[in-house]
Amino acid sequence: MGLHEKHEYFVSWEELHRATRELARRQLPAEQWRGIIAVSRGGLVPAAILARELNIRLVESVCVRSYAHQSQSAKPEMLKDVSCSEDGAGFIVIDDLVDTGNTLRFLRERLPKAKFITVYAKPDGLPLVDEYEADIDQNTWIHFPWDMRLHYVDPLAGEDR
Repeated sequence: MGLHEKHEYFVSWEELHRATRELARRQLPAEQWRGIIAVSRGGLVPAAILARELNIRLVESVCVRSYAHQSQSAKPEMLKDVSCSEDGAGFIVIDDLVDTGNTLRFLRERLPKAKFITVYAKPDGLPLVDEYEADIDQNTWIHFPWDMRLHYVDPLAGEDR
């Protein structure tokens, strides 16, 4: 692979659920947690799975903008802060992916005592995450199931032979 060659990785709903459930299993016992903070938008679905698996009812969201489609902005912007915690103590902060780490670096300043977990992690963001489920190459763009739709694909050999 060339230095700047980009790859794509497509995540199915089943794969995301399996990976997030495994991540949840490693957060047991559930009693140690006061709640979950989802990083909107990518962390919303994993947070719902985590909340179900750990039987946690307190689920909050924090809204940070650090991407504009497929390019990352220089400085994250807080659109909505959490109201349930001053420093994050007793909370899991979950996102779908840590890429460069800009979003989590920004949130760690706001919630220094929270545990930060992601389903997927790229090398540049690894130092900012406490736990994750799957490694992804830095030059890979991940397509999550909520960004895609199913449609018919022609057979490789074509139709009506």
